[in-house]
Formats: sequence, C-alpha cells, structure tokens
Amino acid sequence: MKYTETAPKLFMNTGTRFPRKIIWAIGVVKLACARVNTSLGFLDSDIGKAIEEASIEVINGGHDKEITLDVFQTGSGTGLNMNVNEVIAERATEILGKKVHPNDHVNMGQSSNDVVPTAIRVAAVSSAVDLLIPSLEKITSELYRKSQEFQGAIKSGRTHLRDALPISLGQELSAYYDAIDHELSQVKTAIEYVKELPIGGTAVGTGLNTAPNFQELVIREINTITSLGFKPANKFRAMRFLTDLLLLSGTMRNIAVEMYRIGQDFRLMFSGPFTGLGEIDLPTQEEIAGSSIMPGKTNPVTVESTLLVSAQVIGLDHSNQIASMLGEFELAMGIPLVGYNIVVQESILAEALSKFSDLVIAGINPNIEKMRKYAESSPALITVISPIIGYDKASQIGKMLAKGLSIREALKELGFKEEEINKILNLQELVKGGIPSKS
Repeated sequence: MKYTETAPKLFMNTGTRFPRKIIWAIGVVKLACARVNTSLGFLDSDIGKAIEEASIEVINGGHDKEITLDVFQTGSGTGLNMNVNEVIAERATEILGKKVHPNDHVNMGQSSNDVVPTAIRVAAVSSAVDLLIPSLEKITSELYRKSQEFQGAIKSGRTHLRDALPISLGQELSAYYDAIDHELSQVKTAIEYVKELPIGGTAVGTGLNTAPNFQELVIREINTITSLGFKPANKFRAMRFLTDLLLLSGTMRNIAVEMYRIGQDFRLMFSGPFTGLGEIDLPTQEEIAGSSIMPGKTNPVTVESTLLVSAQVIGLDHSNQIASMLGEFELAMGIPLVGYNIVVQESILAEALSKFSDLVIAGINPNIEKMRKYAESSPALITVISPIIGYDKASQIGKMLAKGLSIREALKELGFKEEEINKILNLQELVKGGIPSKS
C-alpha cells in the first residue's frame, strides 16, 4: 500500500493543505536532484528524464490535487516528501513505460530531513521576492509621496488620545514611512539568511548515501531554475534550527504590529463624519455599503481588513515560535507547520500592504479646515503663545477654551487683530520645532 494512502489514518485530517508555493518549491528540489543524480551517473538517463518531466508538471501545478496530505503531519515533513515522491514516480512511470520507484529513484540521495527544510526555504524566499518585497516597496513609496504632499496639512497632535501640540499630516505619514522602510531592509536581510539551504545533508546532516558535492550541485541547479541566489547552509544547523525562518516571521510580525497601529490611526482620523474626528476622507471606502441596516453609511473596510490580517500574522508568528522549538538533536520537528505559516504570512501580508497602499494611502483626502480648527483649539497651544502674549492673557484664553472657543476666537475676543492672530498662530512655524517666542 502506498504511503500516501496509509498516512491519513495516522496524521490529522483537518483539510489544511500546503499552498501552491510550497508544492512548487518541492517540485523545484526534485527537479534539481534528478538533474544532478543523472549528471553524476547515479540515475539512468531515461529514468532521470522522466522524473524531470514529472517534476516540471508538479512545478507547474499539474498535480496539486494529488498532494493531499495534511499540514498537520509528522513534524519532519516526511508525509509531504513521500506524497510528492509517489506522485512524481507514478507520473514518471507513465511517461517512461517502466517502473520508477519513489524512494530508489525520485528520492535518490535525499531524505525528508533535508528535502523539506530546503523546500520551505525556497518557497519562503520566492514568496518574499514575488509578493512581500514588492508590496513593501509600494507602500513605502506611497507613504513617502503622501508625506511630502501633506507637509502643509496642519492638525492637532494627540498624546494619550488628548489634545497636544500641532503636527502636520505629512509628519505623521513620515513616521509610518520610516517604520515600514526599516522593515523592508530587515526583510531583505532575513531573506539572505533563509537562502542558505541544507539539501545534501540527507538524514542527519552528514550527507551519507549521496555525493560529497551533492549540496553544491543541487543548489546550482535550483538557482538555474529560480534565479534566486540560494547558498549552501551548514547542514547540521539548517536541519536542526528553523530560526532563520523565525527571523523572517518576526520581521513580518513587526510589520503587522506597525500596520495595526497605522490602521488604528486612520480609523480614528476617518471617524465621524459628524460625531468623530472626521479629519480625512477615504473615497474608495464609499464604493460598498458600510451597513446592512443604515443606508449611506461608509466604513473603513480596507483598513479593518488589514487589522484582521495583522492579527493573523502576529498569531502565526507565535505559532512559529513554538514550532521552531520542537525537536531534539539532529532534527527540527515543526517543519511543515513553519513552512505553511511563513508562506501564508507572506501572502496575506503582501495583499494587505498592497490594498492599503492603493485604497487607503493613495486616496487619503485631508479635511484641511477641520484639521486646522482642531489644531487651533488645542489647549496645548497656550503653552506656546504664553511667552508671546503674556501669562495673564494666556490664562484668560485657557478659560475661554474650556467654554468651547478656539484660540483664534479667544484672541479675537481679547481684541487681537487678524494679522496679529495669524502671526501668533503660525502653525507652519510651530510644527518646525524650535522656540517660537525667540523667532
């Protein structure tokens, strides 16, 4: 009886399947190994060619429905490796017209213990290059562009959700840009670590039952197929520890935490329109109904979707922390789960970053007058203007603010002329820092 038929009786059967990217990656590893084994004379060329052809079909998605074993399986990933070995062997047998064996031929010079840790790293790097990094580049570019555009949009700063000194919307956006730009650099750094592959280690890292240069040759083939620049790992380390992947996961967690904070700020600025802050409009959010019972209501749906993605990415990172601790001595035991989680994190985070960039940041429309009114109403401004107008008048203004007047209105009541008020409330100068009373 085939391994794939027996294993579901012992593994979980949750319906959680490996994503396309991981199936693609293990197909890449099998193709590279077949080419090397054939070139070394270990595989007959006709068998090698048939395995290559079947592996390419796996790479192209032709056998996804046959990769059926659950993610929640044996912790080394033997289930995934054997599932793919059997699919390739069966297809190669059809192509060749004679028996191709899943272990003797397809798995030649390999072990699940080096194949699956290699495949999940190939998948993680490919997803980062194809999805995560482009989405990070998009959102940082858009945040930077908008931060420059809105340097003159003055609003009230807020600390502890209480009125504070003025700040520009551009300055706030520059904080978001800088945070995500740093994370982009961290992702690129982590990816270089993840590019180190342990293929060639076979069962315990020693490379028994394969050629001494198998690792180097297979990685060269993987790079020919993917153009992603993989490198040989210390096989003993990369089969034992998944902390390079955990580093990537942790960086994605940091991005998720920052996106959660950014999303909350956007929700608050968009709150209203009449009983909240109402500082910005997000026209794209008006394209769908915000409520099934309140006609005309609009909600920050893309922002809220991003918050849910952030929660999931953070949760999967915690799962990765625990799964990365599983195992003893020569083998990690959380390989299938960490591989699955990483690719899911990359996919959903990239989607959220891209949508947030296109539908939220690019469409932000500041309510300039309302922002300025809030900024001019902040009691914190009394501290700034006190050295200019004197302590006694500043105290009077404080009492007027408590009655709901803005500082501009209070200054008018105290007899200041419009020109004087504009000079006192030069918010553009206040957001530059320094000591206004000395300028």
